[in-house]
Amino acid sequence: MAPPLLRLDQIKLTFGGTPLLEEAALSVSDGERIALVGRNGSGKSTLLKIAAGFVEPTSGEVFRHPGATIRYLAQSPDMEGFANVRDYVEAGLGPSDDPYRVTYLLEHLGLTGNEKPDQLSGGEARRAALARVIAPQPDILLLDEPTNHLDLTTIEWLEDELRQIRSSLVVISHDRRFLENISRSTIWLDRGVTRRLEQGFGHFEEWRDKILEEEERDLHKLGRQIVREEHWLRYGVTARRKRNMRRLGELHSMRNEFRTHRRAQGSAVLAASDSRESGKLVIEAKGLSKSYDGRALVKDFSTRIMRGDRISLVGPNGAGKTTLLSMLTGMLAQDEGSLRLGVNLEMAVLDQRRDSLDPTETLAHYLTDGRGENVIVNGEQRHVVSYMKDFLFQPEQARTPIRELSGGEKARLMLARVLARPANLLILDEPTNDLDMETLDLLQELVTGFAGTVILVSHDRDFLDRTVTSVIAPEGEGRWVEYAGGYADMMAQRREAALIKREATKVSNSRSPAQAGAASSELKRDEKRKLSYKQKFALESLPGKLVALAAEISGLEAKLADPQLYAKNPDLFAKIAAELEKKREARAVMEEEWLELEMLREEIGE
Repeated sequence: MAPPLLRLDQIKLTFGGTPLLEEAALSVSDGERIALVGRNGSGKSTLLKIAAGFVEPTSGEVFRHPGATIRYLAQSPDMEGFANVRDYVEAGLGPSDDPYRVTYLLEHLGLTGNEKPDQLSGGEARRAALARVIAPQPDILLLDEPTNHLDLTTIEWLEDELRQIRSSLVVISHDRRFLENISRSTIWLDRGVTRRLEQGFGHFEEWRDKILEEEERDLHKLGRQIVREEHWLRYGVTARRKRNMRRLGELHSMRNEFRTHRRAQGSAVLAASDSRESGKLVIEAKGLSKSYDGRALVKDFSTRIMRGDRISLVGPNGAGKTTLLSMLTGMLAQDEGSLRLGVNLEMAVLDQRRDSLDPTETLAHYLTDGRGENVIVNGEQRHVVSYMKDFLFQPEQARTPIRELSGGEKARLMLARVLARPANLLILDEPTNDLDMETLDLLQELVTGFAGTVILVSHDRDFLDRTVTSVIAPEGEGRWVEYAGGYADMMAQRREAALIKREATKVSNSRSPAQAGAASSELKRDEKRKLSYKQKFALESLPGKLVALAAEISGLEAKLADPQLYAKNPDLFAKIAAELEKKREARAVMEEEWLELEMLREEIGE
C-alpha cells in the first residue's frame, strides 16, 4: 500500500467533560475514496478540521505530506473580502491550475460568477465553496456535506465529477446513495473512537450492527463475570489471602471497566401527534398554472391526492417545486385552474429555512413557544426536557441558545416542533438535511407508517425510494408529470418512454407518409389500451394491502367477539365497531378497484 499523504493517529480532543475524540485515527493514501460516518455530534466535522489544520487536537500525531495539497469544504464558507463569486473561486487556484476549470464548475453548479457574496443564499454560497475546492484538483479533498442544497441533477453530476478527478476523498454526507456510489472504504467515528472498514458505504450498516451486537454481548459477559467474582469473594475459601487480594484487584478493574464503558447513543423517538382523520380526498387539482415574468413554472397540472398517499416533488432548483407545493396546499393562488382541499385537514409544515431560527432563543423556549415548561403531544402535557430526550437532546441543553447547535441538531429541533403539532397532512421540505443515518431511518419509518398524507420535497434518492408512493417531476416548459413509485421507478419509466419514442421515430422515418400516419394511429390506439404506470402499481400493491386489511379486520372481529366487552366498556365497543365498519368498507373499495384493474389487464392481454 502507498505511504499516506495524510495521517492522524491517537487523536484526542476535549473541551472539558467527556472527550469528543479519544482514539481517533485517519489515514489517506493516494487515490483513496473514504466515507466518514457517525452520529450527529460525534465529532466528524471536527476530525476533518483537524485534518485540514483548522483545529489543533489536545494530543495525538498529525502528519501531512509536505508536497500534498489539501482542500477543505466547510459547511459554512467564509466569503468576506471578495467582490464576486468568481474572485472567490479563483482565489483557490494554484499557479499551475487551469482557470477554465472555474468557468466549467460554476456553470455546472448553476452560478455565473458575477453574484455578490453578501447576496447569496445558503445553497448558492455552498455551491461556490464546492467550486473553489474542486477547481485546483488537490491531492486530498475533505468534503463536509457536499450534497446539501444541491438538486438531484447536480448531485448526479457531482458524483461523476468526483469519480473522474485524481484527488483522494474524505466525505461526510447524509446521502446514502451518494456515499455508496463514490466510497471504497468507510471510517466509523463512534464515541470518540474510529474503526475502519476496507469496503464502501454499501457494506457499512451490516458491519456496524455486527460490532454493536458483539459489544453488547461482551458487556453482558463482563457483568456476569463480576457477579461470579463477587460471589466467590463473599463465600469462597479465604485461607489464601494473597490470591484473594489479586482477585479483588481484578474485580475492581472489571467494575471500573463496566462503569466507565460508553454505550452507543440511543435512537431518537420520532412520532407524529395524532389528529382526527381527514376525508378520503385530500387534494384535487385541475389545470393549475402559474407564471412569473412570462415564464411558466406550472402549466395545466392536474392530480388527485388521496388519504394515505406519500408524494414527493423532485426537480432542479428553480424548476418550481416550492411554487407547485404552495399551490397544492392553498398557500399560493394559481393563475388558472381550480383547487379543492378535502375536509378535516390539519397541516404541519417543516420548512428547512434554518435562517428563520432565532439564534438567541433557547431550545425549551422554541419548543414551547415561550408558554411555560410543558409541550402538548398527542393531547397530553409533557415536560419539555422529557420531550427533548426523545430527539437525543440532553437535559442541560434546555437553556442552550440555538446558535450553539450543529446543523444536525437544528434539523432534529425543527422536527421535534413540527411533530408535536396534531396533523393528518405532513408537508416536509428537505427533511433529511444534516440528519445522521440512524435518525434518517426513524424518519423513514415515521413517513411510511404515518396514517395521514405526506407531501415532501427531497433530493435524497435513497430516502425517496424507501418512502414515497409516487413522484411528481418537471418535464420542461412548466409541465409536471406524476410517476408511480420512488425515484428509481421514475427514472426507469422515463428511460422506457424515451426508448419507445426513439423506436417510434425510427419506424416513422423508414416509412412513407401514409404508412407513418397509419402506424401513428395504431400506436395511439395501443397506448390507450395499455395500463398506466399508476394502474400497474395499484394492481401489484393492492393484494398485499388486502391481506394486511384482512388481518386488521380479523383482529377487530376477535375483540368484538368478547361477550364481556360491551358490559365493561360500551364506548370502546362502539369505537371498535365503527372502526371495523370503516375497514370493511375500505376492503370493499379495494376489492372492487382490484377487480376492475384485473379485468382491464385481461382484456388488454398484458
